[in-house]
Amino acid sequence: MPATPSQAHHRRMASGPWRPETDLGGPLKPNSDPDAPALPQTQFGSVQSLRGGQLLSEISTSIVKLMREHYGRGPLKAKTYALDDIIVCVLRGAGFTALEQTIMDSGDGQRVVAMRENFQQMMAERYKLMIEQLTDRKVLAFLSQAHVEPDLTLEVFFIDRPLDGFGSAEVDQTGTPSRRDG
Repeated sequence: MPATPSQAHHRRMASGPWRPETDLGGPLKPNSDPDAPALPQTQFGSVQSLRGGQLLSEISTSIVKLMREHYGRGPLKAKTYALDDIIVCVLRGAGFTALEQTIMDSGDGQRVVAMRENFQQMMAERYKLMIEQLTDRKVLAFLSQAHVEPDLTLEVFFIDRPLDGFGSAEVDQTGTPSRRDG
């Protein structure tokens, strides 16, 4: 007897939601340094030093893939920003499911926001694991905020130490610069 859609989904999830060869646009390339130590394998392929735009692009792509797999659709645009120990992914134009549109048409847009925020909290561990694997940093906090009009979602990650090359300027309580990174 063929598996039901629910059983097929469960079987696929049991083997892990990420398949680097298909979900992330191809396998991650190994470190080109022949003397570099062997890199541990993760759900995303080997941990490597993705930097700058490559890292930001990989984070955006991975979040969109998770949304498409678990929500049924993804945003039209995703852009990730990093500053010091904060990563922010801005998702634009995710569109609404038929259910969400019906709820909005009835004038209860806040219910759609609450439903999306609840979904993001259910996804929190997957998002945090993905960020930890891509950045080699521990996620200390994950915040998610949805907005209906315009259709925006923010995914914000606070990590345990700054990302190299993404600095900031810090001021103390008097407004005096106290630190500059980057």
